[in-house]
Amino acid sequence: MKNNLPFHDMNVLVTGASSGIGAATAIAFARRGANLLIHYNSKDSEARAVLEEVLRHGVEAQLVQADMTTMEGTHKLAEFAAGQPIDILVNNAGSLLARARVLDFTPELWDRVMMLNLTSTFFLAQAVLKGMMERKRGFIVNVSSVAARSGGGLGAIAYAAAKGAVSTMTKGLAREFAPLNIRVNAVSPGTIDTNYHRTFSTLEALDSIRSATPAGRLGTPDEIADTILFLCSDQASFIHGQVIEVNGGFLMP
Repeated sequence: MKNNLPFHDMNVLVTGASSGIGAATAIAFARRGANLLIHYNSKDSEARAVLEEVLRHGVEAQLVQADMTTMEGTHKLAEFAAGQPIDILVNNAGSLLARARVLDFTPELWDRVMMLNLTSTFFLAQAVLKGMMERKRGFIVNVSSVAARSGGGLGAIAYAAAKGAVSTMTKGLAREFAPLNIRVNAVSPGTIDTNYHRTFSTLEALDSIRSATPAGRLGTPDEIADTILFLCSDQASFIHGQVIEVNGGFLMP
């Protein structure tokens, strides 16, 4: 029965859900009974395909478009989210946008990378927390990156810095809201087999990462989605403020 599913009738907002980790996460929650708000920016057809797959599981779902590389788009989504009874927020939207060496970075590119990967994460969390406090329960999972600890590849310094800040912010949010029965954690993916890495990494670089990964392969979006769902489950009831590394052993604490 549907009401026996672990996330039955819970409302989940997943950002950057038109493909990759976000799409896998939205579909995984739907399979387990959650209703979905599927955020995307420009990939309209991909987002609609995710929506169609989500609806196949008999849940409610809708698409929400916003460009979170801008403050205008971030506020648009935050204002929308503040008016919804969101039980779970997955801050997944993020990207390098473009590889650029330090001396080639422009203020505009820096601001867009920070807005997408860090600032939007904060303001979306802020937008949903009031409702979570009123309902005395909530879950936020931020998506960081192995780059937060390694510094990232060449040309990824702004992305790595933003993800490092996301990991730190996760701990600060958890410290403030854990007493209110709101769990805030993060997942830190290694190199995952998605279009993101096909866009920003060479085949040679990916082969090198496989060789340096004890598991001997890249990760899958479903493996990250499974970790996100675990962090929102009853099985993770005493986990607060953690950044869970999911990288096949590529980088260990």
